Amino acid sequence: MAKRSGFEKVIRAVARESAKQQRLNESERRAALRAADRAERQQLKARAIREREQVRYDRESERAAKQNYLEFREQEVRDGNATIRSWIEGLESILSASLMVDDTVTFDSLRVLDNPLPFAPAKSLTTFVEGPSLEFFTSKVPPLPWYLSFIPSFKARHIDRLRIATEQFNSSEEEHKALNAQRLEALRSAREIYESGVSALLEKKALRDSEVDAFRYSYYEGDPESIVAYCSMVLETSDYPEGFPQNFSLAFVPESKQLVVEYELPSPVIIPEVAEYRYIKSKDEITTKLRKPAETKFLYSDLVASIALRCLHELFEADQGEFIEVCCFNGYINSIDPATGRSVQPHLVSVRTTREIFMEIDLARVDRAVCLKNLGAHVSRAPSEALPVRPIIEFNMVDKRFVDQQDLVSQLGSATNLMDLNPYEFEALVANLFGKMGLESKLTRSSRDGGVDCIAYDPRPILGGKVVIQAKRYKHTVGVSAVRDLYGTMMNEGANKGILVTTSGYGPDAFEFAKDKPIELIEGGGLLFLLQEIGIEARILMPVD
Repeated sequence: MAKRSGFEKVIRAVARESAKQQRLNESERRAALRAADRAERQQLKARAIREREQVRYDRESERAAKQNYLEFREQEVRDGNATIRSWIEGLESILSASLMVDDTVTFDSLRVLDNPLPFAPAKSLTTFVEGPSLEFFTSKVPPLPWYLSFIPSFKARHIDRLRIATEQFNSSEEEHKALNAQRLEALRSAREIYESGVSALLEKKALRDSEVDAFRYSYYEGDPESIVAYCSMVLETSDYPEGFPQNFSLAFVPESKQLVVEYELPSPVIIPEVAEYRYIKSKDEITTKLRKPAETKFLYSDLVASIALRCLHELFEADQGEFIEVCCFNGYINSIDPATGRSVQPHLVSVRTTREIFMEIDLARVDRAVCLKNLGAHVSRAPSEALPVRPIIEFNMVDKRFVDQQDLVSQLGSATNLMDLNPYEFEALVANLFGKMGLESKLTRSSRDGGVDCIAYDPRPILGGKVVIQAKRYKHTVGVSAVRDLYGTMMNEGANKGILVTTSGYGPDAFEFAKDKPIELIEGGGLLFLLQEIGIEARILMPVD
């Protein structure tokens, strides 16, 4: 019984130990599961935190990107509006900007002001390099000990080494001399090139100085071409905003000291049609607010007036020789006639004033439109619509071919024979005749008329225009060649009409050619009738051959 009891104790102990180990293992397994579960939860938590942070970062990045985009679009609008404001301010200050500068073109400014630079060759050309020395080469040959000098072989070898060193020195010295000679030659060549450039510059300066001196002399002598050239420089150096054509023609009449300016104005498109840009955030689009038509018309009218006054100011202010007593400004634009599709050049403003009157005006304080009106200017009622005005002085009427003409009509006696007039007097008579009939006529120089005896302008609107008149004091019939010549001259002059006047008559070929063309042929009888209409009795008696 005692043995069984002891065995049972052992069995129980083993069972308890086994159960304990199982509990311990289970505990460790559960602990491992809890640890794994805890680690998994931590990983999930960390991932959730990362994802939440990423979402927040993405949201903030998106918000920042959207904000940056909005700021970019708003800045785009601000830049566009700033550009429009700057451009409009520039147009409004066209006149005031000119008042702040001296428009005089000095003759010295036309000279070549550059002076020759000092001779500065490359440093390698001016740096002298010392040549080789014999000692440098012989020093590489070790001295022969005294006790070896008695041995012929050693002595001969030493002498041979000295000979080789000397030959190396001689070769190096020759090479050095050759390089130095090349350097000196390159230096000489560089100096020759420099001196040639200096001579060319001095020659250019001397030539320009002589040209400027001649220009100055002819200008102050009152040479019309020099005065026109000087005034052209004044207008060419005038600083306008980009997009202004600045094309012009000038003519100077020394007898009346009058300068006539034919000036191309910018077209109405120079005024921006957009008044303002706006950004609509909800639609993410930039819209435009168009300028009101009334504002566009006002800005363009003011610009036309500003350019006219500015040109007059610049020309009078820059007139060093005070040759210009009267200045006439005609401003036109290049446009297209909507009715015909042809290119036209309607004048929008024409103003003529004297130096005395204009220099009394305070341009910094005037109302530009009122100022022009006070000067008696012809100003378009609708410049933005290219509604034209008639120039006070037609630019073509101051063509250099025109000369002063005598009033021969009033000098003719009763029943004057027109064949007794010389050719020039007959041409002057015809020019006077059409002048009395209401045309603005100008006689041309007979030596350089290019086939034109008289240029006349019919002032009537629509029906009027430029007229070319030729006078033929002939006793024989005028042939078709004269009519062809007249038609060619009309084309060359851009005239609306041609009139051929003769003391005789025309052949059938002449009438046939003139048919359906804007040419009028006036025979001797018709000429006498026209003279009679203005109260002049004349006759045509052909000389007897």
